[in-house]
Amino acid sequence: MMKLLILFISLLSILSLAASSNLNWWCNQTPNPKQCNYFMSHNRHRNFEPKNRSEFRKMAVQSALDRALKAETRTKELGSRCRTDNEKAAWADCLKLYEGTIFQLNQTLSNKYGTEFDKQTWLSTALTNFETCRAGFVELGVSKFSVLPLVTSNNVSELIRNTLALKSTNDATETKTYKDGMPTWVSPRDRKLLQSSTPAVNLVVAQDGSGNYKTIKAALDAAAKRSGTSRFVIRIKSGVYKENLEIGNKMKNIMLLGDSMRTTIITGSRSVGGGSTTFNSATVAVTGEGFIARGITFRNTAGPQNHQAVALRSGSDLSVFYRCGFDGYQDTLYVHSQRQFYKECYIYGTVDFIFGNAAVVLQNCMIYARKPMNKQKNVVTAQGRDDPNQNTGIVIHNSRIMASSDLKPVLSSFKSFLGRPWKKYSRTVYIKNYIESLVDPAGWLEWDGNFALDTLYYGEYQNFGPGSSTSGRVKWRGYRVITSLTEASKFSVANFIAGKSWLPATNVPFTSAI
Repeated sequence: MMKLLILFISLLSILSLAASSNLNWWCNQTPNPKQCNYFMSHNRHRNFEPKNRSEFRKMAVQSALDRALKAETRTKELGSRCRTDNEKAAWADCLKLYEGTIFQLNQTLSNKYGTEFDKQTWLSTALTNFETCRAGFVELGVSKFSVLPLVTSNNVSELIRNTLALKSTNDATETKTYKDGMPTWVSPRDRKLLQSSTPAVNLVVAQDGSGNYKTIKAALDAAAKRSGTSRFVIRIKSGVYKENLEIGNKMKNIMLLGDSMRTTIITGSRSVGGGSTTFNSATVAVTGEGFIARGITFRNTAGPQNHQAVALRSGSDLSVFYRCGFDGYQDTLYVHSQRQFYKECYIYGTVDFIFGNAAVVLQNCMIYARKPMNKQKNVVTAQGRDDPNQNTGIVIHNSRIMASSDLKPVLSSFKSFLGRPWKKYSRTVYIKNYIESLVDPAGWLEWDGNFALDTLYYGEYQNFGPGSSTSGRVKWRGYRVITSLTEASKFSVANFIAGKSWLPATNVPFTSAI
């Protein structure tokens, strides 16, 4: 009996050693093998030997999720150690962002039908959430002698980066077509809602009492109590609504339908200068999947002197903004994460006024640089791709980049640029846009010396207008004038935000198979 027990223990040891050796081999394929080996060997998978890349990746996502859950618990406990309002503001963001990261990791694990593109999107968002948590402490000036190291020194970022690097190269995506000037993931019913002059609505908001509610928040609270997740349409009659709104992960398929971007306005004034983080300064913030807005202006009135002040922040996957306005100065439109599409929108701002780390296409939009503060430069985009395996970037197509009425008289006093690299792998592409003379001949601006100039991806393809000449553009290694049809088609609507090539409403070159 004793011999059998010894033999059994020996076999277990051999199997455990073999599994450990196998995990070492897989972990060495990731960018952070040390963290991979440690957390894999100290969790439920320590005696499990993955048979293939897919199996190992699932284990890696589970490991990241386990660590994120522990980090969230630890972060909750740290609230009592925040000494100032700024620390509390950054800490509160981190709690919300950890919740989002856990949501995205769970979705990656549980969704059996998600494509490779879906998984990379959700994992990209999980990482973006984590980095946004860290940024909040830094921008409010509380990164030293604060709870920041305790909140972020937990290896979650490294473990998520490992999962991104394990993407499959064999995932086949179905062929899709482009209909009515919208990406194919917009359903026929939603296309009708976007384009109908009299769509059916579930609730009406009107300040004069002629609707179901007088505030948008009250209507959203009612929508949150509905059963199911089918499309829910809230009409917002003309008026200026002074509200800060948050439409969370659990509120899927909400549509806000305004009377027009000129008459239905949602406005707020939070800002970094006023004590908010950039993340929490948004007048409207949305993370619920499938969000749609039509005929609304989102505004932040904090003004240029208060620095970062977001009008709209979207982390809503498969979201659409149609004929909407975005009105602010610095950091107007925060395309935070996930897949987003903007059609026939007006966007006003000064510094980095379209920014974030979504996979986003803006099509047929009017983009206006405003008069900034003295000694400031206007920058249209600041894209935040932080990892080479994130499937994120900003694509601006068939739009117009112009000076607003307050900038035109003083155009010679301020320089304006197409973008600058907020993060190391920043990616922005301009395709077939009209570019006015306000854009500096260099086109693009450094963020901090040589930071990211070799690792970014900035491209221009067949733009036109007085500011579109590429002869005087920057000579960075990461910048390119795109001349190849194949390369340009990688940034088509369906490919970049829906898994295939994106087919424009008019004249963007593309191929159905890359």
